[in-house]
Amino acid sequence: MRGLVVGLAGIGLSMTYSILNFANFAHGDYITAGAFSGWATTYLVAGFGRADVGALLLVGAGGSVFGGTLGIGVTTTPVAVVAGILVAGIATVALALLVDRTTFRPIRDADGITLLITSVGVAFALRYLMQFVFGSDVRGTTSQPPAMALYLVDGAVRINAHDVALVVVAGALMLGVHLLLQLTKLGKAMRAMADNEDLAQITGIPTERVVRAVWVIGGGLTGVAGYMFILWKGTLGFNDGWLLLLLIFAAVILGGIGSIYGAIVGGLAIGLTASVSIVWIPSAFARAAAFLVMIVLLLVKPEGLFSGRSTA
Repeated sequence: MRGLVVGLAGIGLSMTYSILNFANFAHGDYITAGAFSGWATTYLVAGFGRADVGALLLVGAGGSVFGGTLGIGVTTTPVAVVAGILVAGIATVALALLVDRTTFRPIRDADGITLLITSVGVAFALRYLMQFVFGSDVRGTTSQPPAMALYLVDGAVRINAHDVALVVVAGALMLGVHLLLQLTKLGKAMRAMADNEDLAQITGIPTERVVRAVWVIGGGLTGVAGYMFILWKGTLGFNDGWLLLLLIFAAVILGGIGSIYGAIVGGLAIGLTASVSIVWIPSAFARAAAFLVMIVLLLVKPEGLFSGRSTA
């Protein structure tokens, strides 16, 4: 489950790197922004008429409303969850386009270091703006979902409705990205621009339209990933995306910088390592284990699992 979130969010980061040629450190805060916007919508739809509208839109800041009290879940409030997923994606697209228009676009021709440092500034601004608006407290967002036990060799694995929802949503979106890249003119234009931007311009590819599509697709996937991450783990805080960002970077590097499929496979590998490693080591060292696996694999294959192939 964790690997699916990392892989889904990593697609947008990989697209940004391969086509716009910079590592966007604000990506983690796009995840958080999508989560807050989506969960504000879910709270409003699920709790309308049952709690103060302001408290619902602030996602129960200060303990004013609890997701468990509202009975929020895939099976109990499906309309609210679907509305939250849609708004999370749309709001993050709007945010990504706004930041690009006001911040990244004027300096797009600058070197990658300038863009990277600018993205760090954007990340801090977004993070503490969300802290100011929604508060710094970590709040529970869902009620306990129904679960079933799958009996294996030496015990049972419990799978709940939110796990299934994450698999379905992430799997469908990843398949959609694959079909987009391989079967549409936009996908071919994105792959061409990632391979050689100057040649793409000479051959008449509308590069500005491709850049806009990158922010739309990457932003939408990132926002949905943020929402589904919170649905899966059941708690929401203002720095969730920032804490997830290092794992996303590890996944993108492991898969091969610029490769969409590499980001997905790398995300699964990093997520599995971070989660399974706590069987043998304290949970505080789970991130370290994930990065150790990344380093070892890169020593064997320095170009990444997908050999650094851009976009596809």
